[in-house]
Amino acid sequence: SLAGANPNWRVRWFKALPWLTMAAMVLMIFALARPRIGLGKSVIRKEGIDIILALDVSTSMLAEDFKSGGKRINRLEIVKQVTRDFISRRPNDRIGVVIFAGQPYILAPLTWDHDWINTRIDELQIGEIQDGTAIGTALTTGIKRLNESRAKSKVVILLTDGNNNAGEITPEVAAETAKGFKVTVHTIGAGSKGLVPYPMIDPWGQKQYQMVEINIDDELLQKVAATTGGRYFRATDTQSLKTIFQRIDRMEKTEVEMARYSEYKDLYPYFLFGALGLLLIEAILANTVCRRLP
Repeated sequence: SLAGANPNWRVRWFKALPWLTMAAMVLMIFALARPRIGLGKSVIRKEGIDIILALDVSTSMLAEDFKSGGKRINRLEIVKQVTRDFISRRPNDRIGVVIFAGQPYILAPLTWDHDWINTRIDELQIGEIQDGTAIGTALTTGIKRLNESRAKSKVVILLTDGNNNAGEITPEVAAETAKGFKVTVHTIGAGSKGLVPYPMIDPWGQKQYQMVEINIDDELLQKVAATTGGRYFRATDTQSLKTIFQRIDRMEKTEVEMARYSEYKDLYPYFLFGALGLLLIEAILANTVCRRLP
């Protein structure tokens, strides 16, 4: 009787053919997933701070007491240039922009998209916000944006050329709020001392200059900065303003350690060659020892 006979090796291989095909398909699926392993682990140290730039855009910023390329330029235009340079030095920081005159306006929320921020700064025009200088309210607006941040270091850089004469919140109260939220505030007084050339349009539509005096409350700005552990700077010309932003850039550094794999090795060729090898074995067996006879 053949009922209890064990199948010979050819029968066993014949029954294994479908399993070879299925195993090959599984290996192909793994190959399509493109698996890889890290060969070497490197540690990259990056700087990371959340920074709000609070910029005065009141009409006094039209005063042309700064120079660029040997030409007279108004305060806002030079601030645009210097802040763009500052932003370019902080590629790993989130930066936001608050502009203010008689009231604050969020020009850009905290973001790593610095190109977009620079575009927004380039579009800045004086006269789009009710005139005045609401230092306290502008500072509070910046603090509110940073209060939502989880960054270890939070900074406001407030630049103005005038006295606080608008807004419902005083700069002193805003400074105490910043201190409570552990926000460092650096203040910058931008503008020459004494009389400065201010552009006026005469009845014939020609630009004329009138010498005017625009006072900056140095004592107030110094007090605001000191309350929060920050510094007060006075910029009376283009070079001093550039130097101030460079100093702030050097001051505000914090290390963030980030681990990553610097080199990787793809594993998909091994799965692919394994699948092809199984299919080749299946084809050889199906056409030789396990070949079906007609």
